[in-house]
Amino acid sequence: MYHTPRKKWELRAINASFVVLFLVAIGLLQWLSREFPLQFDLTAARRHTLSEASQAALKGLTEPLQITAYASQRGQTRRVIGEFIGRYQKYRADIHLAYIDPDAVPEQARAAGIQYDGELVLEYGGARENLAPTQLNEETFTNVLTRLGHRGERWLVFLAGHGERSPERQANFDLSLWAAQLRARGFKVRTLTLGEHPQVPQNTTALVIAGPRVKLLPGEVREIENYLERGGNLLWLADPGPLHSLEPVAELLGVEFLPGVIVDPQSQALTGNPAALVVASYGTHPIVRNFSNVTLFPRAGALQVDAPEGWETSVVLDTRENAWVETGPLGGKLTFDKGRDVRGPLNLAVALTRALNGRQQRVAVVGNGEFLANAFFGNGGNLELGMSLVNWLSHDDAYVSIPVQTARDRGLSLSRYAQAGIAGVFLLLLPLTFSASGVVIWLRRRKR
Repeated sequence: MYHTPRKKWELRAINASFVVLFLVAIGLLQWLSREFPLQFDLTAARRHTLSEASQAALKGLTEPLQITAYASQRGQTRRVIGEFIGRYQKYRADIHLAYIDPDAVPEQARAAGIQYDGELVLEYGGARENLAPTQLNEETFTNVLTRLGHRGERWLVFLAGHGERSPERQANFDLSLWAAQLRARGFKVRTLTLGEHPQVPQNTTALVIAGPRVKLLPGEVREIENYLERGGNLLWLADPGPLHSLEPVAELLGVEFLPGVIVDPQSQALTGNPAALVVASYGTHPIVRNFSNVTLFPRAGALQVDAPEGWETSVVLDTRENAWVETGPLGGKLTFDKGRDVRGPLNLAVALTRALNGRQQRVAVVGNGEFLANAFFGNGGNLELGMSLVNWLSHDDAYVSIPVQTARDRGLSLSRYAQAGIAGVFLLLLPLTFSASGVVIWLRRRKR
């Protein structure tokens, strides 16, 4: 077919226009896919969509959230973290995720308190919290956001002046490592010597009594009683032994400290020390809800509670049935002495609450303070338990309980006849049909 020069130019122009428009369309599609990603969650239970509680927690954040993932480049750890955090980044653009290889910068990882490959460090508004890779789920992550977004000053006041465990000193006996973690999570920590300042400050979130080793003065004891009568919250970390004039406080709360030290043969098999109590199972109290790590309590004492009228009591931690309170020396082979020792299960930590002045007063009493001491602070879930105690005492109850989202109808139940029918179709009928058709085609081709 003959084309005039004009027709040739028109065809060339049309072809060129088509190529240009095609390339523009490809570029637009690529731009749209990069700038405006579209994802749809068509699962029946909406398993890939954040719950309303998580979305509300994100709306409560007013500042950027920085997440640092200390994850090596081996395996799929970074991909899993990126996909999980990406679900939250869909709702907030100011959630920033950065990766650091802990093997490349081990000193930086140790300074950040990293214990596991894939551990996250979340920083928000001056507060900071670590999240282990085993806790990478929506409920735990959203509750971390809730704690980080907590507004208002929370003062933890540690009683001082009587040889107590100090949040400022660095000795193994003291609590400086725990205090550093408290400050990193937005708490304000200070000590109080009632001999110099005879009244607990009005803005105290919780008073901490951590194992005094000398007697308190009568006026100091009265001020602690007055603080409780005014509705103050209290964390009492009581080591086995004398109460050093705190008996009126124990009587006010209805708490009795049993003489002796808890020993546990099962814990001895793990630690080599019968007085080093290992707790691996927990109840349903909010302080220990969803706990998974074991906690270690060296030289713990047992409690009994008969709370006065108006108070409600809950057991936070208890021991196994084969544990007992040993009232004799801890050396040599230990045996249970009926009539002198007390058999388990024993209360190791209790919580008391009452309604007063329009709010709930909270008290937690633990028969051990050494589990938060610098020498034992890094064991198992001791840090987690210490943080949970002060979060509960500070009424940080904005935690959410997000039900586990599971796919519906993931199981297929078939009767024997259905199973036989499927097997007959796929294992016999279809193979025979394909074989027969192949033979027929081969025979026809031979006849040509």
